Amino acid sequence: MERWEYAIVEWLWNQDWIHYLLPDGTHNRLKGSYAEVVELLTNLGQEGWEVVSAVATGKWILWTLKRRI
Repeated sequence: MERWEYAIVEWLWNQDWIHYLLPDGTHNRLKGSYAEVVELLTNLGQEGWEVVSAVATGKWILWTLKRRI
């Protein structure tokens, strides 16, 4: 049976910040625009995370990521 863990990345681009939360409790709020979002998602991808959904409204996006455990 496959097992997965999940994380979230949230971006409010009008406030220029990114927040992420990993299942081990790691979380951080970063200053960031497009380049920093790409860098964060790339770094998470190199750790095995993949985006599985995204929701957006106004100037806000929330990505859900998963990786196999």
